[in-house]
Amino acid sequence: MKHVFVIGSKGIPARYGGFETFVDQLTARSKNKDIQYHVACLDEESGEFEYHDARCFRVKVPKLGSARAVIYDVLSLRACIKYIRKNKLNNSIIYILACRIGPFFYVYKRKLEKMGVRVWVNPDGHEWKRGKWNKVIKQYWKYSEKLMVKHADLLICDSRGIEAYIQAEYSQYKPDTAFIAYGADVEESGLKDDDPTLLQWMAQHEVRRKEYYLIIGRFVPENNYELIIREFMMSDTNKDLVIVTGHTNNKYYRDLLNRTSFDEDQRIKFVGTVYDQPLLKKIREQAYGYCHGHEVGGTNPSLLESLASTKLNLLYDVVFNREVGADSALYFTAEPGSLARFIREADRFSSDQIDELGRRAKARIMKEYAWEKIVGEYERLFTGKELVHERDYISRWQRNKALPVNENRL
Repeated sequence: MKHVFVIGSKGIPARYGGFETFVDQLTARSKNKDIQYHVACLDEESGEFEYHDARCFRVKVPKLGSARAVIYDVLSLRACIKYIRKNKLNNSIIYILACRIGPFFYVYKRKLEKMGVRVWVNPDGHEWKRGKWNKVIKQYWKYSEKLMVKHADLLICDSRGIEAYIQAEYSQYKPDTAFIAYGADVEESGLKDDDPTLLQWMAQHEVRRKEYYLIIGRFVPENNYELIIREFMMSDTNKDLVIVTGHTNNKYYRDLLNRTSFDEDQRIKFVGTVYDQPLLKKIREQAYGYCHGHEVGGTNPSLLESLASTKLNLLYDVVFNREVGADSALYFTAEPGSLARFIREADRFSSDQIDELGRRAKARIMKEYAWEKIVGEYERLFTGKELVHERDYISRWQRNKALPVNENRL
């Protein structure tokens, strides 16, 4: 029996977050009966429970602000060591999601090496670039990433761009890497067009089917809300811009309002968060187009979900988004007028043009990012079957060449 310990997510059942959804899908879709999953769950109490045949162990952590996540990972790692020793497990892997505990990592890594336990790490995206962190925290994230890359037995990257970055940035450590993407669900929402929940939401926010562009994501500067809002206000579209995000009592929201005066444009609609997943998927399906401004690395879950559900997608032109969208999307830049021009063009697309983009997007998700495929690749790796590394892609990154440019227009 292979024992796989997954730490770093807030736990399952998933209620929010990319890592949480990944672990939920990994355990729910598991087909290899020779793998036993053990999942750390952030909680107010200690104890254990079973979910999707996985052993879930609660890790009690005091609320200490941003330091809580670091303490949580350390305590989870200690709990894994204790359990492995107690049960004399000799065929184990600890899979750590994100690079939060670099300064403390080597001490535990040495113990685990002596126990014959391998430690794998998912480096996530460029956390040290996120605008919400101050300079000191950004320096900590970068230093922590460096140390975890240095000492991990394997780094599993959910983006080829991130894998290439790891290989180039930390070449002195000769990191062993593998690429396994994040996943998405291509099934349509269970809600009908006349479902009362949907109709109530649309009436509440004065939203009409196929008459709005959509943004869904964390309300942070690196997701380029200001760029998208300014460009949308420049466009002559008669459609709305519906923004699904948590913005209440948010300083960035107030600053953005002061800089752009978007409240004077009735097309701009901040509608808050939507946690009802069938409703959220239906909102994606009903949108005319989706605008994705994320620029801080990795395969973004909301991008995969938009490609699976929304036919017309306008993506910020960075390597990570092109890697995912390929020829199924349009790509705008930070150049003034770029997105506004694409919105004007997209408004005039024929139904055949939009249907073709939607066909390409869904086909791309089904081929490269379906959860069944992703979970299968993880289980092959957990049981010792190697994945093919994309060394040609990595060498292109190291030569500072961009991804092949896909034609923006149909």
